[in-house]
Amino acid sequence: MELTVTKNAVCTFCGCVCDDIELHADAERIVETKRACILGEAWFKNHTAERHYPDALIDGREATVNEAVEAAAEFLHAADMPLVYGLSNVTCETTREAVRLAGLVGAVIDSHTSL
Repeated sequence: MELTVTKNAVCTFCGCVCDDIELHADAERIVETKRACILGEAWFKNHTAERHYPDALIDGREATVNEAVEAAAEFLHAADMPLVYGLSNVTCETTREAVRLAGLVGAVIDSHTSL
């Protein structure tokens, strides 16, 4: 079986954000990690490429991504006080876009650290 090797992968599991991890994956899952701590190794190995869910859901029903984006835009536009939440395990680029979106819709940004 041929493995795909990804070098310099970034682990966002904790605040260390290690960026020198090497991953070896088959068609569905990561089977080996190099230079990841025990937490990072567990995080990577428990994420798979299997398709358990559709690309998008609206009210629990399968939808296209375009339909879901349109529905999300409608919800945000109608919201009195939108909230952007849950950015603790995402990339810097994702955080940047979430902050930009929050600014556009006048949202509050919060994370699990305030609980």
